[in-house]
Amino acid sequence: MARIAVDMDEVIADFIAKQLELFNQENKTRYTKADLAGKKLREMHPEQAEWIRELVSDRSYFADLPVIEGARETLKKLAEKHEIFITTAAMEFPTSFDAKYAWLKEHFDFIPESHYVFCGDKSILSADYLIDDHMRHLENFQGQGILFASQHNLDETYQPKMANWAEVYSYFQEKE
Repeated sequence: MARIAVDMDEVIADFIAKQLELFNQENKTRYTKADLAGKKLREMHPEQAEWIRELVSDRSYFADLPVIEGARETLKKLAEKHEIFITTAAMEFPTSFDAKYAWLKEHFDFIPESHYVFCGDKSILSADYLIDDHMRHLENFQGQGILFASQHNLDETYQPKMANWAEVYSYFQEKE
């Protein structure tokens, strides 16, 4: 039984979809995820970086994020044979704890609360695998990192890199 740590934002929770929706409403723009290829919204609009930071710092921002396609079903199957931990660098947005906790209880109720890890530096994690969309979390992780593809990391060549949850499931099927 492997211990699999799974990041929350942009791995199981669609952080970018909501950010784009709110940004487009505020600025009368029509950005899509494809427009972000290889970058973040605040890099495209540095003049709005503070507004974007305030937006995602709002206590309710994380409450209604969409679930990334396939995440719930895949993690439910993987949880039958592996120990799953949801790990989020919540210290980046300390006001997010309540909303993230409630979101996990609603969408991933099959994962025990004791397996929710709210932290800052993910190098402290003791797991066999870490699935994350940010290289900074994988670089110092002691186990096997898996980069989960997101619009902001399209140019990253880290391996293994998974484009979706079907690929993640296949990866772990091959390990059995």
